[in-house]
Amino acid sequence: MFDIYDDLQQRGLVHQTTDDGLQSWLNAQPRTVYVGFDPTADSMHVGHLMGLMTLHRFQLAGHKPIALVGGATGMIGDPSGKSQERNLLSVDELRQNTEAMAEQMRSFLDFDNGENAAELVNNLDWMQGFSYIEFLRDIGKNFPVNVMMGKDSVKSRLDRTDSGLSYTEFSYMLLQAYDFAHLNQQFGCEIQAGGSDQWGNITAGIDLGRRMHSVSLYGLTWPLLTKSDGAKMGKTESGAIWLSPERTSPYKFYQYWINVADDDAGKCLRFLTDLSLEEIENLDRSREDEPHRRESQKKLAESVTCIVHGDSGLHAAIKATEVLFGAEIENLTDAELLDIFADVPSVEISPDRLSGGELSMIDMLVESGLCSSKGESRRTIEQGGGYINNRRVDSLDRVLSVDDLASETVIVLRRGKKKFALARFPS
Repeated sequence: MFDIYDDLQQRGLVHQTTDDGLQSWLNAQPRTVYVGFDPTADSMHVGHLMGLMTLHRFQLAGHKPIALVGGATGMIGDPSGKSQERNLLSVDELRQNTEAMAEQMRSFLDFDNGENAAELVNNLDWMQGFSYIEFLRDIGKNFPVNVMMGKDSVKSRLDRTDSGLSYTEFSYMLLQAYDFAHLNQQFGCEIQAGGSDQWGNITAGIDLGRRMHSVSLYGLTWPLLTKSDGAKMGKTESGAIWLSPERTSPYKFYQYWINVADDDAGKCLRFLTDLSLEEIENLDRSREDEPHRRESQKKLAESVTCIVHGDSGLHAAIKATEVLFGAEIENLTDAELLDIFADVPSVEISPDRLSGGELSMIDMLVESGLCSSKGESRRTIEQGGGYINNRRVDSLDRVLSVDDLASETVIVLRRGKKKFALARFPS
């Protein structure tokens, strides 16, 4: 075992703890820790990385991690950090989301690792057995309403004039608190970790464990994953950055991290990678001395993409990135090319013209919009600025054929260093 608390603290991952002696308590023997994830979508996103990596670090340190998927709490919606009530999902939607998230967790946690093998649990398994009366009698009686009203997650919503707090959301705290008490009895779990917005829920669980079972439980929170301007990390104009390759391709995932600002790179390296602190400090110095090399961002993108998408996903992302910087384009699929060149203009052309030898490079530069006239197209080629799939065209007589397809139906055209267009030949 290594000192997990010291590692978390040096990485800036300790925001609050419930006990000053937590470090020595963790070092005394292996402990069982849990983090909860609500299945609000059929994929996890960048915001979940903090919880996944925290459980991952605990397991590396010899502790036993429990990943709880909230099949029950997901039906309610956590009001913490939310300005309005979430839309409630159906049982079928929650089941599908839970199964998808469980599969993604296997990239971070070892579920077959002997004594400290990770456990994957769903709180619907124990909550669905409660009747409303039983829950009020056995659980609800242990919650003073005045204490619940004092929690920040409740107060912040009650203080808003544009939205209130439903009884359903108000009850969320009871469900999550019971999760902690239940996991303590079933697995000997003694510590819950979560984002700083979960402090009220965590302390409620600690209090419930004491009232119901006379046990001492512990809590730890990490800071929320935000950019230097205060905005949430993992949000873009087009939406969230997801861990599912179907929702966010490995290429776009990689591109998100390689474009992180210098002010955010060091924090992300500490929070989201397994790199040693010594290596991260060397990267910090590189940002100061040679910021143009962007070594921190490259290492961050490689590390996080490999964790989430594996070696094959990382390889595909790097290959796609190299395409934008002039690497020859071959052996890619339509989907991969359209993902790489999502913002590039395209033109559809009959495949008969391609197979019939009717398309000259001079005409294609004009039809694709890269040149405004045949004269400009000729000059572009003569000056070495015309490319097919990033290969320079040397002859004015060059005619395109099916052999030029970079994927099933696409040819990538380029003028100069950075002006791209796609010629699409749908079958």
